[in-house]
Amino acid sequence: MALLFGRQRRTASLSGFYGSALDFAGATAADLIPARVSTVGTNLPAVTTDSALTHSSVWAALRLRANLLSTLPLDVFRKVDGVQVELPKPAVLKNPSGDRVSMQEWLYSSQIDLDRCGNAFGLITERTGTGLPNRIDLVPAMDVAVRIRDGRLTYKIGADIFEPDQVWHEKQYTIAGLPVGLSPVAYAAYTLAKHRSINDFALTWFAGGGVPRGHLRNKMQTLSPGTADAVKAKFKSTVTAGDVFVTGADWEYSMIQAEQTGMEWLEGEARTSLDIARFFDVPSDMIDAAVAGQAITYANITQRNVQFLVMHLGPVVSRREEALSRLTPGPRFVKLNTDALLRMDPSSRADMHRVMIDSRVLTPNEARELENRRPLTPAQIDEFITLFGDPNTAEAGAFGPAPTKPAPATPGQPKKPASPGGTP
Repeated sequence: MALLFGRQRRTASLSGFYGSALDFAGATAADLIPARVSTVGTNLPAVTTDSALTHSSVWAALRLRANLLSTLPLDVFRKVDGVQVELPKPAVLKNPSGDRVSMQEWLYSSQIDLDRCGNAFGLITERTGTGLPNRIDLVPAMDVAVRIRDGRLTYKIGADIFEPDQVWHEKQYTIAGLPVGLSPVAYAAYTLAKHRSINDFALTWFAGGGVPRGHLRNKMQTLSPGTADAVKAKFKSTVTAGDVFVTGADWEYSMIQAEQTGMEWLEGEARTSLDIARFFDVPSDMIDAAVAGQAITYANITQRNVQFLVMHLGPVVSRREEALSRLTPGPRFVKLNTDALLRMDPSSRADMHRVMIDSRVLTPNEARELENRRPLTPAQIDEFITLFGDPNTAEAGAFGPAPTKPAPATPGQPKKPASPGGTP
């Protein structure tokens, strides 16, 4: 932790795991995230933002978050008398990078960079008459350098320098005083390096390198080096050709720790996947990385999705809504419709509509609209009344015919009072 509060004055350069570079004087960002994980003396392979994608758990976590967020319906609202009123979306929220890039693709690409690099960048190439961005062309985060010198922030993309008002910059996982977001891949680098090392060892092992894969021993006599080489060559040629190797009672062949090596590889793979799930903020079971013997059960799929939305995806949605709202003139704001994530099965959805109608939160026609049905026609309403009674009368039941009314008394004849027991 001492590195987090270093007070040395020097220029730091940061690249690689940020997906961008930092070059500034003052607090050392390089102390927070090294430009590259040093493998000197560790025998661990180098890990980069791109090589991290070769781990299936990293790919699955990034894909899950980007898939869900990019497919949430996006709407623009303005509050009128305390009520959200939907407004038309500006062009930048329909095709943010021109006709060839849809909003869904734009959100997916930028979310991938946010989740693996902590930052997403784009060049503002067009503006509206009010000065708001009208087109944002995303650029690879790895090609961007963020610089602060003498209190002035600039962005270097390729060989060109851009001012902050020319660049769209979203960030997440921020800390005070740092102009860029932290990269999960950087902090997961040693975990990923260990996984890479385990895989390399397993491939080397099963390819026959490192240590011998088996032991062919003659129990009856000691072999000279020449005889041993001849027997080994004969054995290898026979096994490689798939032929039958014939021995007498004096030969014995045994595998060397093959089963133990395989088990250790599987255990290392499972542990790495769990660590990756934590670094990238996804439930391990959603990327098929649950611990053996672990049972996670939910009453229904909606309950599972609610838990994921509240604990994991909700903050991401909120941050992106705030960032995208900067593309609209105030007091308008952008909302990502998370109800799309909470799609229920037909039975649960019908129960929800019934409760909302009974509690006067939703009208029947509004519920029908949610099910892509037209409003009730007068003929349909009459048929419902015939079958189930008029719900507007006190006597009518909500789910059955109205009860039979007692016959009116004969005119001029007083109605008999009811007896205390209820019998007239």
